[in-house]
Amino acid sequence: MGSKAQRRAARERVTAYHEARLGELIAHVEQAVAQFRAGELDAFEVDTVIHQYHRATQKLWVFCDQSGGQVETTAHFIDQLDDSCEPIDWWQRSRPTRE
Repeated sequence: MGSKAQRRAARERVTAYHEARLGELIAHVEQAVAQFRAGELDAFEVDTVIHQYHRATQKLWVFCDQSGGQVETTAHFIDQLDDSCEPIDWWQRSRPTRE
């Protein structure tokens, strides 16, 4: 486990990552609501999007859980994702196995 300053910096990186990914997930809901208002989706289709959003945010929250010494490990993993340019697609990960 690193120093207090290292843990704080790691926590800040994880928090920034979490917030950015939440923004991406919220955009899916915004798009569905806009399509509903335009008559392109019905209420049930929007509800399905909202359920997928909920599953995605749960998976993201578990990934970003900052309890104990995990925050430094998570921050390191996020840094590796940034370096590899292979981001985790939380929306796709939350798709139901049956559709």
